[in-house]
Amino acid sequence: MKISRLMLLIFLAAPLGFGQVIHITHGQEPKLPKPFTQPIVANPPRGRPSPGFKPRALAGFKVSAFARGFSESRYLAAAPNGDVFVADTRAGTVYVLHDPGPGAASNGRVTFATNLNRPFGIAFHGNYVYIADTDEVLRFPYNPQTSKRTGGRQHILDLPGGGMHFTRTVVFSLGGKKMYVSAGSDCNVCVEADARRAAIQVADPDGRNASIYASGLRNAAGLAVDPDTGQLWADVNERDMMGDNLPPDYFTHVEPGGFYGWPYSYIGKNPDPRVKQQRTDLVSKAIVPDVLLGPHVAPLESTFYTGKQFPARYRHGAFIAEHGSWNRSIHSGYAVVFVPFHNGQPSGVPVNFLSGFDPNPHEKAVEGRPVGVAVAKDGSLLVADDVGNVIWRVSMK
Repeated sequence: MKISRLMLLIFLAAPLGFGQVIHITHGQEPKLPKPFTQPIVANPPRGRPSPGFKPRALAGFKVSAFARGFSESRYLAAAPNGDVFVADTRAGTVYVLHDPGPGAASNGRVTFATNLNRPFGIAFHGNYVYIADTDEVLRFPYNPQTSKRTGGRQHILDLPGGGMHFTRTVVFSLGGKKMYVSAGSDCNVCVEADARRAAIQVADPDGRNASIYASGLRNAAGLAVDPDTGQLWADVNERDMMGDNLPPDYFTHVEPGGFYGWPYSYIGKNPDPRVKQQRTDLVSKAIVPDVLLGPHVAPLESTFYTGKQFPARYRHGAFIAEHGSWNRSIHSGYAVVFVPFHNGQPSGVPVNFLSGFDPNPHEKAVEGRPVGVAVAKDGSLLVADDVGNVIWRVSMK
Protein backbone atom coordinates (compact mmCIF):
# COMPACT_ATOMS: atom_id res chain seq x y z
CA MET A 1 0.00 0.00 0.00
CA LYS A 2 1.44 3.36 -0.98
CA ILE A 3 1.25 6.09 1.65
CA SER A 4 1.54 9.67 0.46
CA ARG A 5 4.13 11.68 2.37
CA LEU A 6 2.52 14.02 4.88
CA MET A 7 5.73 15.68 5.95
CA LEU A 8 9.46 15.45 5.79
CA LEU A 9 11.59 16.42 8.77
CA ILE A 10 15.23 17.36 8.61
CA PHE A 11 17.72 18.36 11.26
CA LEU A 12 20.46 20.44 9.67
CA ALA A 13 22.39 21.96 12.53
CA ALA A 14 22.75 19.38 15.29
CA PRO A 15 21.10 16.37 16.91
CA LEU A 16 17.96 16.61 19.01
CA GLY A 17 18.50 18.71 22.11
CA PHE A 18 21.44 20.70 20.71
CA GLY A 19 19.87 23.66 18.91
CA GLN A 20 18.80 21.97 15.72
CA VAL A 21 17.01 23.74 12.90
CA ILE A 22 13.87 21.87 11.84
CA HIS A 23 12.46 22.24 8.35
CA ILE A 24 9.10 20.65 7.56
CA THR A 25 8.05 20.20 3.95
CA HIS A 26 5.28 18.25 2.26
CA GLY A 27 6.78 15.64 -0.02
CA GLN A 28 9.30 18.08 -1.52
CA GLU A 29 13.04 17.69 -1.60
CA PRO A 30 14.57 19.69 1.26
CA LYS A 31 17.33 22.22 0.95
CA LEU A 32 20.48 20.49 2.17
CA PRO A 33 23.98 21.78 2.96
CA LYS A 34 26.53 21.54 0.17
CA PRO A 35 28.69 18.43 0.37
CA PHE A 36 32.26 18.60 1.65
CA THR A 37 31.88 22.14 3.05
CA GLN A 38 31.74 21.04 6.71
CA PRO A 39 34.21 19.13 8.89
CA ILE A 40 34.81 15.54 7.81
CA VAL A 41 36.12 13.64 10.80
CA ALA A 42 36.38 10.18 12.23
CA ASN A 43 35.19 10.55 15.81
CA PRO A 44 34.26 7.08 17.07
CA PRO A 45 32.84 6.86 20.59
CA ARG A 46 34.57 5.19 23.50
CA GLY A 47 32.17 3.16 25.56
CA ARG A 48 32.74 3.79 29.25
CA PRO A 49 29.64 3.17 31.39
CA SER A 50 29.82 4.76 34.83
CA PRO A 51 28.94 2.66 37.88
CA GLY A 52 25.22 2.95 38.49
CA PHE A 53 24.51 4.60 35.13
CA LYS A 54 20.87 4.77 34.10
CA PRO A 55 19.51 6.58 31.01
CA ARG A 56 16.91 9.35 31.30
CA ALA A 57 13.35 9.06 30.08
CA LEU A 58 10.83 11.84 29.53
CA ALA A 59 8.91 13.22 32.50
CA GLY A 60 6.29 10.77 33.74
CA PHE A 61 8.39 7.69 32.92
CA LYS A 62 10.86 5.64 34.94
CA VAL A 63 13.79 3.47 33.86
CA SER A 64 14.90 0.16 35.35
CA ALA A 65 17.23 -2.66 34.32
CA PHE A 66 15.39 -5.59 32.73
CA ALA A 67 18.42 -7.83 32.09
CA ARG A 68 22.23 -7.59 32.17
CA GLY A 69 25.32 -9.61 31.44
CA PHE A 70 25.43 -10.07 27.66
CA SER A 71 28.42 -10.05 25.35
CA GLU A 72 26.65 -7.72 22.90
CA SER A 73 22.93 -7.21 23.43
CA ARG A 74 21.41 -5.98 20.19
CA TYR A 75 18.11 -6.83 18.45
CA LEU A 76 15.02 -7.42 20.63
CA ALA A 77 11.80 -9.21 19.73
CA ALA A 78 8.75 -9.75 21.96
CA ALA A 79 7.28 -13.20 21.38
CA PRO A 80 3.52 -13.85 21.20
CA ASN A 81 3.55 -15.28 24.75
CA GLY A 82 5.35 -12.22 26.17
CA ASP A 83 8.83 -13.70 26.39
CA VAL A 84 11.63 -11.50 25.07
CA PHE A 85 14.15 -12.81 22.55
CA VAL A 86 17.51 -11.02 22.34
CA ALA A 87 20.31 -11.42 19.82
CA ASP A 88 23.68 -11.53 21.57
CA THR A 89 25.53 -10.89 18.34
CA ARG A 90 29.13 -11.23 19.48
CA ALA A 91 28.34 -14.47 21.31
CA GLY A 92 26.53 -15.92 18.28
CA THR A 93 23.57 -16.70 20.54
CA VAL A 94 19.88 -15.90 20.86
CA TYR A 95 18.45 -15.95 24.38
CA VAL A 96 14.91 -16.06 25.68
CA LEU A 97 14.19 -13.80 28.66
CA HIS A 98 11.12 -14.38 30.80
CA ASP A 99 9.16 -11.24 31.61
CA PRO A 100 7.49 -11.57 35.03
CA GLY A 101 5.32 -8.49 34.63
CA PRO A 102 5.02 -4.76 35.19
CA GLY A 103 8.27 -3.00 36.08
CA ALA A 104 10.14 -6.15 37.09
CA ALA A 105 13.49 -7.43 35.91
CA SER A 106 13.59 -10.65 33.93
CA ASN A 107 13.65 -13.64 36.24
CA GLY A 108 14.77 -16.27 33.78
CA ARG A 109 17.15 -16.67 30.82
CA VAL A 110 17.26 -19.65 28.46
CA THR A 111 19.55 -20.22 25.51
CA PHE A 112 17.42 -20.64 22.40
CA ALA A 113 20.09 -21.07 19.69
CA THR A 114 23.89 -21.06 19.64
CA ASN A 115 26.71 -21.28 17.07
CA LEU A 116 25.05 -18.58 15.01
CA ASN A 117 26.93 -16.29 12.63
CA ARG A 118 26.50 -12.72 13.95
CA PRO A 119 22.74 -12.99 14.52
CA PHE A 120 20.67 -9.81 14.47
CA GLY A 121 17.05 -9.85 13.27
CA ILE A 122 14.46 -12.08 14.97
CA ALA A 123 10.85 -12.66 13.89
CA PHE A 124 7.97 -15.03 14.70
CA HIS A 125 5.77 -16.80 12.18
CA GLY A 126 3.42 -19.58 13.19
CA ASN A 127 5.37 -22.27 15.02
CA TYR A 128 8.75 -20.92 13.92
CA VAL A 129 11.31 -18.42 15.16
CA TYR A 130 13.23 -16.81 12.29
CA ILE A 131 16.78 -15.54 12.88
CA ALA A 132 18.73 -13.44 10.40
CA ASP A 133 22.40 -14.36 10.51
CA THR A 134 24.80 -12.29 8.47
CA ASP A 135 24.85 -14.85 5.64
CA GLU A 136 21.47 -16.58 5.83
CA VAL A 137 17.97 -16.62 7.27
CA LEU A 138 17.35 -19.59 9.56
CA ARG A 139 14.23 -20.77 11.28
CA PHE A 140 13.67 -23.03 14.27
CA PRO A 141 10.41 -24.83 15.08
CA TYR A 142 9.23 -23.89 18.57
CA ASN A 143 6.28 -23.98 20.93
CA PRO A 144 4.69 -20.48 20.98
CA GLN A 145 3.25 -21.13 24.45
CA THR A 146 6.58 -22.03 26.09
CA SER A 147 9.18 -20.51 23.71
CA LYS A 148 10.99 -23.87 23.72
CA ARG A 149 12.53 -25.25 20.56
CA THR A 150 10.89 -28.34 19.11
CA GLY A 151 13.41 -29.05 16.36
CA GLY A 152 16.69 -28.14 14.71
CA ARG A 153 17.72 -25.27 12.49
CA GLN A 154 16.37 -24.98 8.97
CA HIS A 155 18.07 -22.95 6.25
CA ILE A 156 15.57 -20.62 4.58
CA LEU A 157 17.40 -18.05 2.47
CA ASP A 158 20.98 -17.31 1.42
CA LEU A 159 22.20 -13.78 2.12
CA PRO A 160 25.36 -11.91 1.11
CA GLY A 161 27.60 -12.40 4.13
CA GLY A 162 29.52 -9.96 6.27
CA GLY A 163 30.94 -6.82 4.74
CA MET A 164 30.93 -3.24 5.93
CA HIS A 165 27.33 -3.66 7.11
CA PHE A 166 26.84 -7.14 8.51
CA THR A 167 23.45 -6.87 10.24
CA ARG A 168 20.44 -8.52 8.60
CA THR A 169 16.82 -7.94 9.60
CA VAL A 170 13.73 -10.07 8.96
CA VAL A 171 10.05 -9.16 9.45
CA PHE A 172 6.74 -10.48 8.16
CA SER A 173 3.81 -8.80 6.48
CA LEU A 174 0.47 -8.61 8.27
CA GLY A 175 -1.06 -12.04 7.90
CA GLY A 176 2.39 -13.55 7.42
CA LYS A 177 2.22 -14.28 3.71
CA LYS A 178 5.45 -12.45 2.89
CA MET A 179 8.86 -12.22 4.52
CA TYR A 180 11.01 -9.08 4.17
CA VAL A 181 14.79 -9.24 4.64
CA SER A 182 17.24 -6.33 4.51
CA ALA A 183 20.98 -6.35 3.85
CA GLY A 184 23.23 -3.29 3.92
CA SER A 185 25.91 -2.24 1.48
CA ASP A 186 29.46 -3.59 1.50
CA CYS A 187 30.99 -0.12 1.27
CA ASN A 188 30.38 3.54 2.01
CA VAL A 189 29.77 4.61 -1.60
CA CYS A 190 30.16 2.14 -4.47
CA VAL A 191 28.17 0.35 -7.14
CA GLU A 192 27.33 -3.04 -5.65
CA ALA A 193 27.81 -6.17 -7.73
CA ASP A 194 25.25 -8.05 -5.61
CA ALA A 195 21.73 -6.65 -6.04
CA ARG A 196 20.71 -8.10 -2.66
CA ARG A 197 22.90 -5.56 -0.88
CA ALA A 198 21.63 -2.07 -0.06
CA ALA A 199 18.19 -3.52 -0.64
CA ILE A 200 15.20 -5.28 0.87
CA GLN A 201 14.18 -8.68 -0.43
CA VAL A 202 10.71 -10.18 -0.28
CA ALA A 203 10.08 -13.93 -0.23
CA ASP A 204 7.62 -16.57 0.82
CA PRO A 205 7.97 -17.73 4.45
CA ASP A 206 9.83 -20.84 3.24
CA GLY A 207 12.35 -18.66 1.38
CA ARG A 208 11.03 -19.40 -2.10
CA ASN A 209 10.25 -16.81 -4.77
CA ALA A 210 12.74 -14.29 -3.40
CA SER A 211 13.05 -11.01 -5.29
CA ILE A 212 14.18 -7.44 -4.72
CA TYR A 213 11.36 -5.48 -3.08
CA ALA A 214 13.13 -2.08 -2.90
CA SER A 215 16.66 -0.82 -3.54
CA GLY A 216 18.94 2.16 -3.07
CA LEU A 217 18.76 1.77 0.73
CA ARG A 218 22.37 1.97 1.92
CA ASN A 219 21.71 0.16 5.19
CA ALA A 220 18.09 -0.46 6.15
CA ALA A 221 19.10 -1.89 9.52
CA GLY A 222 15.59 -1.63 10.97
CA LEU A 223 12.39 -2.91 9.38
CA ALA A 224 8.94 -2.56 10.91
CA VAL A 225 5.43 -3.25 9.64
CA ASP A 226 2.74 -0.80 10.74
CA PRO A 227 0.14 -2.98 12.50
CA ASP A 228 -2.62 -0.53 11.54
CA THR A 229 -1.97 -0.32 7.81
CA GLY A 230 0.37 -3.18 6.91
CA GLN A 231 2.82 -0.68 5.42
CA LEU A 232 6.51 -1.64 5.54
CA TRP A 233 8.82 0.99 7.08
CA ALA A 234 12.61 1.12 7.25
CA ASP A 235 15.14 3.19 9.14
CA VAL A 236 18.24 3.74 7.04
CA ASN A 237 21.88 4.63 7.74
CA GLU A 238 22.95 7.00 4.99
CA ARG A 239 26.50 7.50 3.67
CA ASP A 240 29.49 8.95 5.52
CA MET A 241 32.37 11.34 4.88
CA MET A 242 30.39 14.22 3.32
CA GLY A 243 30.44 16.55 6.31
CA ASP A 244 29.10 16.91 9.83
CA ASN A 245 25.55 17.67 8.72
CA LEU A 246 25.21 15.66 5.52
CA PRO A 247 23.40 13.54 4.73
CA PRO A 248 20.71 12.86 7.32
CA ASP A 249 19.71 9.32 8.19
CA TYR A 250 16.01 8.64 7.77
CA PHE A 251 12.84 6.65 8.50
CA THR A 252 10.57 5.99 5.54
CA HIS A 253 7.75 3.93 4.15
CA VAL A 254 9.01 1.45 1.57
CA GLU A 255 7.28 1.14 -1.76
CA PRO A 256 7.42 -2.09 -3.82
CA GLY A 257 9.90 -1.45 -6.61
CA GLY A 258 10.96 1.81 -4.94
CA PHE A 259 14.46 3.25 -5.38
CA TYR A 260 15.87 5.45 -2.59
CA GLY A 261 19.02 6.85 -4.15
CA TRP A 262 22.09 4.96 -2.94
CA PRO A 263 24.79 5.19 -4.18
CA TYR A 264 24.00 7.67 -6.93
CA SER A 265 22.03 10.24 -4.94
CA TYR A 266 20.81 10.99 -1.45
CA ILE A 267 17.52 12.28 0.00
CA GLY A 268 15.92 12.30 -3.38
CA LYS A 269 17.81 13.51 -6.42
CA ASN A 270 20.90 15.08 -4.79
CA PRO A 271 23.80 13.50 -6.70
CA ASP A 272 26.82 12.12 -4.87
CA PRO A 273 29.82 13.50 -6.78
CA ARG A 274 32.00 10.60 -5.64
CA VAL A 275 30.12 8.17 -7.89
CA LYS A 276 31.82 8.35 -11.28
CA GLN A 277 29.31 6.36 -13.28
CA GLN A 278 25.95 7.99 -12.64
CA ARG A 279 22.54 6.44 -13.35
CA THR A 280 20.34 9.39 -14.19
CA ASP A 281 17.49 6.99 -15.00
CA LEU A 282 17.48 5.77 -11.39
CA VAL A 283 18.13 9.17 -9.81
CA SER A 284 15.16 10.63 -11.68
CA LYS A 285 12.84 8.34 -9.72
CA ALA A 286 14.62 8.40 -6.34
CA ILE A 287 12.05 8.61 -3.54
CA VAL A 288 12.37 11.34 -0.91
CA PRO A 289 12.09 9.65 2.52
CA ASP A 290 9.38 10.61 4.99
CA VAL A 291 11.27 11.49 8.17
CA LEU A 292 14.87 12.71 8.28
CA LEU A 293 16.27 11.85 11.69
CA GLY A 294 19.49 13.84 11.62
CA PRO A 295 23.02 13.42 10.27
CA HIS A 296 24.94 10.28 11.26
CA VAL A 297 22.60 9.28 14.11
CA ALA A 298 22.78 5.62 12.94
CA PRO A 299 19.23 4.30 13.47
CA LEU A 300 19.09 0.55 14.05
CA GLU A 301 15.94 -1.24 15.27
CA SER A 302 12.51 0.43 15.11
CA THR A 303 9.11 -0.67 16.36
CA PHE A 304 5.55 0.61 16.37
CA TYR A 305 3.97 1.11 19.77
CA THR A 306 1.17 -1.42 20.23
CA GLY A 307 0.87 -1.28 24.02
CA LYS A 308 -1.69 0.44 26.22
CA GLN A 309 0.45 1.52 29.18
CA PHE A 310 1.72 4.77 27.64
CA PRO A 311 -0.54 7.82 27.09
CA ALA A 312 -2.72 7.95 24.00
CA ARG A 313 -0.30 10.22 22.09
CA TYR A 314 2.11 7.27 21.82
CA ARG A 315 -0.41 4.92 20.25
CA HIS A 316 0.36 4.02 16.63
CA GLY A 317 3.71 5.89 16.66
CA ALA A 318 7.21 4.50 16.17
CA PHE A 319 10.22 4.21 18.48
CA ILE A 320 13.66 4.22 16.85
CA ALA A 321 16.97 3.31 18.51
CA GLU A 322 19.76 5.63 17.37
CA HIS A 323 23.11 3.95 17.90
CA GLY A 324 24.99 7.24 17.53
CA SER A 325 27.55 8.83 15.24
CA TRP A 326 31.20 8.08 14.54
CA ASN A 327 31.57 10.49 11.60
CA ARG A 328 30.70 13.79 13.25
CA SER A 329 32.88 16.26 15.17
CA ILE A 330 30.11 16.62 17.77
CA HIS A 331 28.26 13.39 18.49
CA SER A 332 24.68 12.94 17.30
CA GLY A 333 22.14 10.24 18.09
CA TYR A 334 22.75 8.05 21.17
CA ALA A 335 19.05 8.10 22.05
CA VAL A 336 15.70 6.45 21.45
CA VAL A 337 13.42 8.82 19.58
CA PHE A 338 9.66 8.70 19.13
CA VAL A 339 7.86 9.63 15.89
CA PRO A 340 4.12 10.26 16.32
CA PHE A 341 1.75 8.87 13.68
CA HIS A 342 -1.80 9.73 12.66
CA ASN A 343 -3.80 7.75 10.11
CA GLY A 344 -0.75 5.75 9.11
CA GLN A 345 1.55 8.71 8.51
CA PRO A 346 4.14 10.64 10.55
CA SER A 347 2.37 13.56 12.20
CA GLY A 348 5.09 15.42 14.10
CA VAL A 349 8.79 15.84 14.71
CA PRO A 350 10.81 13.06 16.37
CA VAL A 351 11.42 13.68 20.06
CA ASN A 352 14.07 12.26 22.37
CA PHE A 353 12.27 9.69 24.50
CA LEU A 354 15.25 8.02 26.18
CA SER A 355 18.60 9.83 26.40
CA GLY A 356 21.60 10.39 28.65
CA PHE A 357 23.74 7.78 26.87
CA ASP A 358 26.05 10.55 25.65
CA PRO A 359 26.21 13.18 28.41
CA ASN A 360 28.90 15.25 26.65
CA PRO A 361 28.66 15.04 22.84
CA HIS A 362 31.92 17.01 22.53
CA GLU A 363 33.87 14.13 24.10
CA LYS A 364 34.44 10.55 22.97
CA ALA A 365 33.29 8.79 26.14
CA VAL A 366 29.71 7.51 26.08
CA GLU A 367 27.65 5.67 28.68
CA GLY A 368 25.80 3.49 26.19
CA ARG A 369 24.50 3.03 22.66
CA PRO A 370 20.86 2.04 22.00
CA VAL A 371 20.37 -0.74 19.45
CA GLY A 372 17.15 -2.70 20.00
CA VAL A 373 13.62 -1.64 20.91
CA ALA A 374 10.59 -3.81 21.65
CA VAL A 375 7.21 -3.38 23.32
CA ALA A 376 6.87 -5.64 26.38
CA LYS A 377 3.66 -7.46 27.27
CA ASP A 378 2.80 -4.84 29.93
CA GLY A 379 3.13 -2.02 27.37
CA SER A 380 6.49 -0.79 28.62
CA LEU A 381 9.38 -0.22 26.21
CA LEU A 382 12.49 -2.40 26.28
CA VAL A 383 15.77 -0.95 24.98
CA ALA A 384 18.97 -2.91 24.32
CA ASP A 385 22.31 -1.14 24.89
CA ASP A 386 25.39 -2.83 23.39
CA VAL A 387 27.94 -0.79 25.38
CA GLY A 388 26.63 -1.50 28.87
CA ASN A 389 25.24 -4.82 27.54
CA VAL A 390 22.05 -4.22 29.43
CA ILE A 391 18.38 -4.16 28.46
CA TRP A 392 16.45 -1.25 29.99
CA ARG A 393 12.73 -1.13 30.71
CA VAL A 394 10.92 2.21 30.41
CA SER A 395 7.58 2.31 32.25
CA MET A 396 5.06 4.87 33.42
CA LYS A 397 5.66 6.16 36.95
